Amino acid sequence: MAAFVAGGAVTGTVGWSGHPLAFAFGIALPALWAFAPSRTVAALVALAHFLGASRGLPEGASNFFGAQLAIGLGLWVAASLMFVAVHAALWTPRGGWHRPLCFAIVAVLMSVPPFGIVGWAHPITAAGILFPGWAWFGLAVTFVLLLAMTTRAWPVAAGIATLAFALSASSWTPPRAPDGWNGIDTAFRFERAGQQADFAQQLATIRMVKTAAGEGARVAVLPESAMGFWTATTERLWSDELAGVDIAVIGAGALVDPDGYDNVMVGLEQFQEKWEPVFRPELRRNHRSGQGARILYRERMPVPVSMWQPWSTGGAHAHFFANPVYEFAGLTVAPLICYEQLIVWPVIQSMVFSPDVLVATGNAWWTGGTNIVAIQRASAEAWASLFGIPLVMAFNEPGGRND
Repeated sequence: MAAFVAGGAVTGTVGWSGHPLAFAFGIALPALWAFAPSRTVAALVALAHFLGASRGLPEGASNFFGAQLAIGLGLWVAASLMFVAVHAALWTPRGGWHRPLCFAIVAVLMSVPPFGIVGWAHPITAAGILFPGWAWFGLAVTFVLLLAMTTRAWPVAAGIATLAFALSASSWTPPRAPDGWNGIDTAFRFERAGQQADFAQQLATIRMVKTAAGEGARVAVLPESAMGFWTATTERLWSDELAGVDIAVIGAGALVDPDGYDNVMVGLEQFQEKWEPVFRPELRRNHRSGQGARILYRERMPVPVSMWQPWSTGGAHAHFFANPVYEFAGLTVAPLICYEQLIVWPVIQSMVFSPDVLVATGNAWWTGGTNIVAIQRASAEAWASLFGIPLVMAFNEPGGRND
């Protein structure tokens, strides 16, 4: 029993350590679950894996809510319950085809709503590490390997996964941004949950955008919340400040309505004539003030509890399967905001539309000294690597720059 639970802790803790190559350890989870001697042990394996992978949550939640660590610990355990319940309910002592079928159901359930809403630490994330550039075929092969790990053929599956990992690791190169695209990291501090970038922060960010333009960037990607509450006044500020600057901007903010708000990506395209042949001006659609700004994306899955609160009004809206891609600066963009980088269906849905670039942003002011952002970055790198597309990331976190 102890060996199985310890194995689950290793797959979660090491696999989700914040380095993309480490995701390969997740391949062992199905075997530990399938060959557990009892349903209770299988549940403990899943619990150890989940808690190990999400070990930054207690500190992060405590920072976010300004509460004692006990609150964060409670949320940490509560978040694991659905993951553990699915694995426990579908565990079977029967061999043959029963185990791979049950794990296939587990894998699918933990990939899509409602269970997939807390489907962190999904072993399918390893696909981008084992088979970079293989796209859908690589995803399918990884899924088959996961199922094979629940059968007597697990040594063969483990050997194939190990060989694939060795070949990938020997030449691993993180995905790069498209030419002219620049992700801008910041390090602004927020004092409380729900706070958005204030006027001074936005002016500082605008200066960074202008600096990037001066260094040759054609598209700047900004972190989540960089534009604060998105209003006609905010739009006019950004439009006026960037008037005549040869750069397009993908920013982010909160669009408030009577029932809550949308966490959005906003696009500003203000080019001089020399950029028009490159960036397809026919894609421009005005929003609100007519200054060239438009809402590009509304977040599909905000962070549950802290942002998405379906039991009350005032929280962030979840759009689940809406707007999986958008067009910007002549490219089809797959967007992922913060929490969406940790779960499966948003990125899989976006990849159905063959995007040209993956854009991942976040506001990590609350993560403190945890590895949450490192895991988000690693996950985005793994998915972009699997589908062989460029990646642009922008985070507000300690260690960024505010110049």
